[in-house]
Amino acid sequence: MILFPFSLFLFKAWKAFDIIESFLGFNVETVEYKNISFTVWDVGGQDKIRPLWRHYFQNTQGLIFVVDSNDRERVGEAREELMRMLAEDELRDAVLLVFANKQDLPNAMNAAEVTDKLGLHTLRNRSWYIQVRVQ
Repeated sequence: MILFPFSLFLFKAWKAFDIIESFLGFNVETVEYKNISFTVWDVGGQDKIRPLWRHYFQNTQGLIFVVDSNDRERVGEAREELMRMLAEDELRDAVLLVFANKQDLPNAMNAAEVTDKLGLHTLRNRSWYIQVRVQ
């Protein structure tokens, strides 16, 4: 990854940048589930897009970070980006969900290894969860 292959930012309801969506390749969708409505921002992980991420942090309540669990060479880079994001003041209260995908590949790191490589146990005063998935 890095934000392998993409990252989702969950927002309360901030759609000010809908116009930018098609220009930059960001996908925005509002999801409703059991009287809850939230906006999902799917932002790319390419190097040139990463500096723009911080403009989407305002009012973020949850962060879904997708990591390629088969990419052992870049998991350190993923950790650096994740820690950089989590250090942002606007994300101080955001709950973290890590999706470790590509679990069907023979060299994929399991949930414990991804947890270790991303340094999730070092996070203090933050709720976090990890979920493995195939794909």
